[in-house]
Amino acid sequence: MTEQSSATRSATPSWRVFHATGQPPAGDAPELPQPPPWRVFSGSPLQEEPPDDAPSALRRLGTVQQGPQLREEEIDAVNAALLLRRPLLVTGPPGVGKSTLAYLIARELGLGRVLTWGIVSRTTLRGGLYEYDAIGRAQAIAAWRAGGTPEGEEIAAAPDLGDFVTLGPLGTALLAQGRPRVLLVDELDKSDIDLPNDLLHVLENGSYEIPELVRAGAAGVSVLTDDPQRRAVVEGGRVECAEFPVVVITSNGEREFPAAFRRRCLPLEMNPPSREQLVAIVVSHLGRRPEGADDLVNDFVRRLEGGATQSVDQLLNAVQLTTAHGFRDDDEGRALLDLLLRDLSAGG
Repeated sequence: MTEQSSATRSATPSWRVFHATGQPPAGDAPELPQPPPWRVFSGSPLQEEPPDDAPSALRRLGTVQQGPQLREEEIDAVNAALLLRRPLLVTGPPGVGKSTLAYLIARELGLGRVLTWGIVSRTTLRGGLYEYDAIGRAQAIAAWRAGGTPEGEEIAAAPDLGDFVTLGPLGTALLAQGRPRVLLVDELDKSDIDLPNDLLHVLENGSYEIPELVRAGAAGVSVLTDDPQRRAVVEGGRVECAEFPVVVITSNGEREFPAAFRRRCLPLEMNPPSREQLVAIVVSHLGRRPEGADDLVNDFVRRLEGGATQSVDQLLNAVQLTTAHGFRDDDEGRALLDLLLRDLSAGG
């Protein structure tokens, strides 16, 4: 980029609402851009504000760092997804911070607890939307009918259907909220081959139905959600978002996704952090820049440049170990460091 184009870009009013600083809002949470007309949803009733989960964010992000934690093109991709209300399909090698991105967005934009949907080969769309405990409800009804009521006591109410319906991470993210939730769909490439196609309708329409509640015909049912000790009211068995969630879908690139699925997502390929970013990550997690940390960062970068697959967690573990009281930098100590910083693609 030329000096003139750089100056032109810096002089242009920023369309970004997310700047990758990781700093929580100092006052009111930043206002998000209005969605395009084709991504406007009208779900109701609006649910209560989501809980925060500062400890999880602290574990993932550490304390606030100075300066942006992503590259310019990565920041632009996140802002485009926010503006267009489209899921982000984040690819890259293991350990580069793909899942951490969801926590970075949630903390900076004040969007509360991140809803995490970890994907394995047995994961189904219904499991991400909701679970219905039919056996538990049948047992509760049988116990209620067999219980009887002592003379003079009020008849106990039948077990509530909503007590046996629990919304999953995806189902909770699609509840009607005044501001979007952040949903992390972690390692979608581990899923059954049909799951990405199964997601298409939900991601496009921002809604789903719970057939057990539809059949019950209840006007409003209070169900459990993926947020601890939280409930939500579902009207007529149908859930529709009011604000499409911020969806971060991660993939290690182990498989290709169908074209129809990729068309509904914005791609973001994340590269390993730069040396400066690695130093900032160490400082944010340890609260200081320990002696010898720079040497470990340089070693870590050399391994990456040599083609090794490395995780930032490995670097943090190595720095923590070398700063532990009594650690000796002898042959055994260096062998242990090599074990911690081993190439993850080599197996073993």
